[in-house]
Amino acid sequence: MRRSRAFTLIEILVAIAVFGVVAVVSSMTLGAVLNGTEMLTGRMDRLQAIQRTVTYLSTDLMQASPRPIRADLGGEPALRSSFGSDFALELTHGGWPNSAGVPRSTQQRSAYRIEEDELIRYHWPVLDRTAASYPVATVLLDEIDSLTFRFLRPNGEWTDQWPPVSAGAASATGVLPRAVEITLALPGEGELTRVVEVSP
Repeated sequence: MRRSRAFTLIEILVAIAVFGVVAVVSSMTLGAVLNGTEMLTGRMDRLQAIQRTVTYLSTDLMQASPRPIRADLGGEPALRSSFGSDFALELTHGGWPNSAGVPRSTQQRSAYRIEEDELIRYHWPVLDRTAASYPVATVLLDEIDSLTFRFLRPNGEWTDQWPPVSAGAASATGVLPRAVEITLALPGEGELTRVVEVSP
């Protein structure tokens, strides 16, 4: 009679040990891949948010309009940015699509402000707003340290606020700068600067 060949206890233990080592190595490799994918996804989301923010700012400034507005507390210049204002930047700009043919302007009033480390863009449904006109808020970017602007005057000099202090209040309401320098300070990214030419 032929004797049947069976696995010994040692062979089974060795096989279990090898399987355990392979399982541990595979689990560690899979964990590293998942962590790398998560980090890459987070990084891509961050870069897309930064790019979207710069695009919004650049587009609004390139389409800036010399149209002052009437607000609930009085008149506002076409573009305003100063240390004492409610917003880091507030301006009238074109480019508001009206594909539905609604009886409204194609110009829009937008503003940017940092609130609790978030950069928020506001826009109003009307240009000349009242106390009952509420803006629509959109969070563009989080974890932001600062957003600053510099404005190129017609004489070639740069100023940190607009309208310039030396300009007369009445004559400067519809005046636009020749260009605007945008500086975003982001933790871990440093300062990102872009100069945007304003349409004449």
